[in-house]
Amino acid sequence: MPFTISDEQLVLTEQALNATLPEEYRQAMKVDNGGEINTDEDDWILYPIKDTSDRKRLSRTCNHILNETMACRGYEHFPQNAVALAGNGVGDQLIFLKEGGQFQDKVFLWFHETGDVQMLATSFDKIVIPIPLNNWPLRIHPAGFEQGVGV
Repeated sequence: MPFTISDEQLVLTEQALNATLPEEYRQAMKVDNGGEINTDEDDWILYPIKDTSDRKRLSRTCNHILNETMACRGYEHFPQNAVALAGNGVGDQLIFLKEGGQFQDKVFLWFHETGDVQMLATSFDKIVIPIPLNNWPLRIHPAGFEQGVGV
């Protein structure tokens, strides 16, 4: 089960990345640091933000975005200005791209076999809608409503 995360922990990750993360993403991670999302393209495991506030949180966030981004940089075509947000289990990643000291709001899909990058959404909240359900955050894809399916 994903945890919440504090602003302090988010800032530590942003300092390590040398850039600020998009506000929509920050707010979503503060409520549910990690988890799963579904898009029309695939099912994704969201990487958490590293949380060093206690041993349990540190162990539950060991696959944090800093580690996963470093692992992805081992691929030949992974963009050097990217941070990995989520993986589909076969190598493809959801990423933000950095411009200056800020990651863009746009969410991109990076294909590990070809190195191609395509825009998936104009912002993180366009692919993820956190909905509290009995104090448990639930993430759904907006298209699920249009299709009459809760994802």
